[in-house]
Amino acid sequence: MMSVFDLSRFKVNEDVKAILDSASKVTVPKSRKHLLDLATGGGQSVFKVNYMVDGMGLVEEATVTKCKNGASVNYLEEYMRRRDPDCMLIGDNKHTDKTRYKERYGDEFDGVRRETYEWLKKQELIVMPLYAGDNEFGSPTLLICPINAAFFAAGLADLQGFIPEAEIGETFEPRAIIYLAPPFRHTHFDGKQVVVHNRLEDVHEIFSFNLYPGPSAKKGIYGVLLNIGELENWTTVHASTVKVTTPYDNSLIIMHEGASGGGKSEMIEEVHREVDGSILFAESIVTNERIYLDIADTCDLNPITDDMAMCHPELQNNRKLVVKDAEAGWFLRFNHITEYGTSPQHEKLCIHPKEPLIFLNMDASPDSTILIWDHIEDAPGKPCPNPRVIMPRDFVPGVVSEPVEIDVRSFGVRTPACTKSNPTYGIIGCIHVLPPALAWIWRLVAPRGHANPSITDSEGMTSEGVGSYWPFATGKMVDQANLLLEQIMNTPSTRYVLIPNQHIGAYEVGFNPQWIVREYLARKGSAKFKPEQLEKSRCSLLGYSLKRLRVDGYTIPQGLLQPNHQLGVGEEAYDEGAAILKDFFKREITKFNTEDLLPLGRDIINCFLNDGTVEDYVKLIPMK
Repeated sequence: MMSVFDLSRFKVNEDVKAILDSASKVTVPKSRKHLLDLATGGGQSVFKVNYMVDGMGLVEEATVTKCKNGASVNYLEEYMRRRDPDCMLIGDNKHTDKTRYKERYGDEFDGVRRETYEWLKKQELIVMPLYAGDNEFGSPTLLICPINAAFFAAGLADLQGFIPEAEIGETFEPRAIIYLAPPFRHTHFDGKQVVVHNRLEDVHEIFSFNLYPGPSAKKGIYGVLLNIGELENWTTVHASTVKVTTPYDNSLIIMHEGASGGGKSEMIEEVHREVDGSILFAESIVTNERIYLDIADTCDLNPITDDMAMCHPELQNNRKLVVKDAEAGWFLRFNHITEYGTSPQHEKLCIHPKEPLIFLNMDASPDSTILIWDHIEDAPGKPCPNPRVIMPRDFVPGVVSEPVEIDVRSFGVRTPACTKSNPTYGIIGCIHVLPPALAWIWRLVAPRGHANPSITDSEGMTSEGVGSYWPFATGKMVDQANLLLEQIMNTPSTRYVLIPNQHIGAYEVGFNPQWIVREYLARKGSAKFKPEQLEKSRCSLLGYSLKRLRVDGYTIPQGLLQPNHQLGVGEEAYDEGAAILKDFFKREITKFNTEDLLPLGRDIINCFLNDGTVEDYVKLIPMK
């Protein structure tokens, strides 16, 4: 049975047309409510998403439980509950530094591509048009997926928006198409998550061979935007953005970048408080000393972006970086919310949403209310570290939709504890001020850091890659490095800071440093740092340290600004940690030092490799 919608309005090539013509049924979603109803198989209490797999029989991949405040999606395999960082492959022969399909599997991708087409022809399908990015600067995109994976389509619709059937124009010509074929991970890829990008001349194809939306509906779309930006000489940075307004009505806009787990979503959250309203800022793992702050009047927050900030050239003014959100909804991770009262803001948004939401990796029974601290367990007593909710940005109070100028770009790093007995790279103070050249180096290496909760491997220090968005890019690393350097050069009035999370030296701090620094920077406003406020960090890679940080009458102890002053750390352990950090950066950064890198970029890298001082970096790109 065909859809009443005239599918010829989709201007697609003959291969795609054949899929749409052959499918037993094609549904073009009419509304968000329509999608959510499809996600539960027409309103079933527990809808099982399963597929007949050759040699395995009926394989159940996930369940979708209908609850009062939304749909709870849970994967049966622990492996499927977060993104596999090695899942992305390139199916075409265009330039790339990424692993090609043929390199991993020995054959050209075209054979599996044709098999995917044939499999889709035999399914009942959802075909959903949308714009990757936004309607103004984004890319027309089409999703083609089996109808029993409607939760995937609904999630993509919340993340990127979609065009309801009644609002589709006379024609819709996609520049990108996502094909979803979940059973292929069993029949072709030994159960692994695999997402193949195939960049044809007329369309960017994404083949998602698994049901976790992270690498495809979320980061696959990001890859499309990065590819378009690379062709048009702009980029989409991996960042949250927030307008911070002080109790005295001064406003500052902070953009926070970093690898997954680097604190992007947390930057747009309210600070977490104790029952008595105080803030447990830090707790020593050596002495159990606790440091509390009692800040009564914190700043008002207006979220702008959560993860993907478009830096389209038509927005720029050659003074400060200007960004606009590339998403219609946010993929929020709540592993840090473990009990009632941790984040009243998110509890209200999720327990009493304007419309039902889509939750992933959270435990819930039919017709119950999904609670954001009730995470599914990977094993008895071991909660999943990647519980998520997809939050349409229009549901968030005070959200800003217009382009904004960035005053401060911060970069977040997950750091382990550093002590005299166990020196590590956890030597980053609460805030460091970076010269622009050093800020670029941090964005080249983009450390993934300590105990990353979002991906399947998180042991040791690894690099997320250039911009921290490299895992989602399809082209060449050096091209993205050049784009970021030109961006920094062309936005001289935007300043740069570095902020750790999880630990500062021997203190456990969670995400408090970025919340307190946010308060401090907003109160400081447009005032520049005076030379007497800063001193060179003991590790030159960390730029400048603050001599003193005082917020609302509370002074942050010096050991949390310069961890070598902590009794539990000291200078010897600090220097060992600094050596670990610098050696890691040297290993990672040399790969960029090629003839294709801009001459200034080569100068900056050589400065670092020759143990340059902070002043050397300032000479390369002056600080304003």
